[in-house]
Amino acid sequence: MFVHTSVREYLFDGVRFCINPQGIAKAICNQIKESGSKTIRELSDGSLAFSFFSHKNGTGREVYEVHTGKGDAMKVLEIQKLDDSHNLQVWLNTSAEGDTSVCNQINGTDASSYPPFRQRGDSMYIFSADICRSVQLFYQSDIQYQGIPGFRYSIGENFINDIGPEHDNECFCVDKLTNVIKRKNGCLYAGALDLTNCLDAPVILTLPHMLGASNEYTKMIRGLKPDAKKHQTFVDVQSLTGTPLQGGKRVQFNMFLKSINRITITENLTTVLMPAIWVEEGIELNNEMVAFFKKKLLNTLKTLDIVHWAALCGGVGVAAVCLLYFAMQRSRPQEAPVK
Repeated sequence: MFVHTSVREYLFDGVRFCINPQGIAKAICNQIKESGSKTIRELSDGSLAFSFFSHKNGTGREVYEVHTGKGDAMKVLEIQKLDDSHNLQVWLNTSAEGDTSVCNQINGTDASSYPPFRQRGDSMYIFSADICRSVQLFYQSDIQYQGIPGFRYSIGENFINDIGPEHDNECFCVDKLTNVIKRKNGCLYAGALDLTNCLDAPVILTLPHMLGASNEYTKMIRGLKPDAKKHQTFVDVQSLTGTPLQGGKRVQFNMFLKSINRITITENLTTVLMPAIWVEEGIELNNEMVAFFKKKLLNTLKTLDIVHWAALCGGVGVAAVCLLYFAMQRSRPQEAPVK
């Protein structure tokens, strides 16, 4: 059931299978070839190779149209179109008229920068092409990053926990997988999202170590140690400019392990959501950029603050002197007029 492979093969070069298949295995391999999955490719000897990201390596062909911020600074770098379209065509559009569902909407920036003038308690969106969806980030707390003040944002329950008709986003319930652990309405249980339409492979998204996932998935896996500090997605943002200071985008890819008809090696398998790999992409403002940021922004703001208060105090002082002078003039006795 399990093979030993390298990280490079697993992610990019591909893990080979369907090597000289015979009998029913040959028919299954032909069916896999015809499925057209981006994660599987045919090699020169006729065998197949599966990899998670080979089809994405060195591509970056998406064309983004973003807002310049002219007329509305809060929309700077906000994605307006992806490949000349205002919306995705990945998730379900549930209305009879075919209107774009909330799942297919493209909201926010690409996470390289964020809208300026952030306020405590607000939220913002990023769009992740890797998982074909927009993600809402919520304010969590004030932070300090190497002396630079900012706000910490993190994903909320509406990322992969609150999904289904009761949350008005059943468009995420693509219901492409059969004989797996899911609800009667086709939606997966809390903490899991079916990326079959996005990746052209039966891949299920969770947070690392299935953080926050339903017991239906976690009870069958040994060794899970979910820790919000290690496995939660977050970003620290300088509140005035929207510059990211540090952050971590953390997700886990899983696949359902289950028995398959007429494949004897799988006949005794219990259906389980099996972790495959978890990925972290991080960002940290380096020392050079921190020094530049402090010099060009924070020191300038401090200087302006000093000038502001100095001007205010000077104005108050001048007003006080004028009032004092006026009071002294009024209290001075008036000389009698000379006749």
